[in-house]
Amino acid sequence: MTQSENDITVVHVMRHGEVHNPEGVLYGRLPGYHLSDLGRQMADRVAEHLADRDITHVVASPLERAQETAGPIAKAHGLDVASDERLIEAANVFQGKTFGVGDGALRKPANWRHLTNPFRPSWGEPYVDQVVRMMAALGRARDAARGHEAVCVSHQLPIWIVRSFVERRRLWHDPRKRQCTLASLTSFTYSGDRIVAVGYSEPARDLVPAHLRAGAKPVKGASKGFGA
Repeated sequence: MTQSENDITVVHVMRHGEVHNPEGVLYGRLPGYHLSDLGRQMADRVAEHLADRDITHVVASPLERAQETAGPIAKAHGLDVASDERLIEAANVFQGKTFGVGDGALRKPANWRHLTNPFRPSWGEPYVDQVVRMMAALGRARDAARGHEAVCVSHQLPIWIVRSFVERRRLWHDPRKRQCTLASLTSFTYSGDRIVAVGYSEPARDLVPAHLRAGAKPVKGASKGFGA
């Protein structure tokens, strides 16, 4: 393939659909967490939305929820789903625990040492490390689909962090203000190897529970989207 500075390539970075997680566990990188029935509907909806796009490459985080979300998109374009470890969820010391509104986690002294530095952050994978691996994963997808479009299925925090980096925002942030709802698309347009535009869309917005939409106020006892 001949590389040109004028090649226009679009890399859509999709957050996976809703996960079956009735216990509200922060599942992080744990195996065994699959899409719920609603999550599968979200994946199908986005596949329909992208059916007429010039997609030539589909790749996903190795976690089940991401691979399952990518499946309908790849099938619609006659492609296989590739796997890229760099698209995986951010590491988190609270993985496997419940850690949400009203569960008292922030009042437990054993957790305090992990909450000392929100700028790094102290409870998980450094934001800078997430930027490095996500930019590399996007670059690989761009090269695989150069002159066409690619879809990368990943997870909320890494997607938001790489978008913040590209848009030159600070990496530390209020998680409630991330614009990266379930089954959303954050689309990076490249001219050659350079990102020239970032777009955002929610093809399955009507399927997303109101309390899980971007900017929604956390609701005690509601289904959680942990490890998203």
